[in-house]
Amino acid sequence: MAGPFRRRPTLEDLNRGTANTAVSMLGIVITEQGEDYLRGTMPVDERTKQPYGLLHGGSSALLAETLASLAGNLCVEDPARQQAVGLELNANHLRAVTSGTVTGTARALHVGRSTQVWDVRIEDEQGRLVCVSRLTMAMKNM
Repeated sequence: MAGPFRRRPTLEDLNRGTANTAVSMLGIVITEQGEDYLRGTMPVDERTKQPYGLLHGGSSALLAETLASLAGNLCVEDPARQQAVGLELNANHLRAVTSGTVTGTARALHVGRSTQVWDVRIEDEQGRLVCVSRLTMAMKNM
């Protein structure tokens, strides 16, 4: 698929847009925007771990939905008239992580007029797959 993004804000603008949200509170940072993907990192620390010391599945889900939602909204032709909103999120947690940083990469599987489907792969610092997610989004008229 050729690059689906209709808009290409700077990484600084993308990160500024997440200030004072769950995204910034968990330490998620958007780090790279490619032709057909959006990438970001999240620390594995007291904000993102569950009580047993492992990366919380909900934190992985929040990273996945953040990346796919931001990317999906970059595909919207007129953000004043339309917005991509999450409809369904599936996450499979494949590997435990106890420290460091995880990196997620969102890539479009389908960008249509009424729906979008995004694949998000989250990896640990060694490049091992931690979580795979799929986010389906609906296009909402404003």
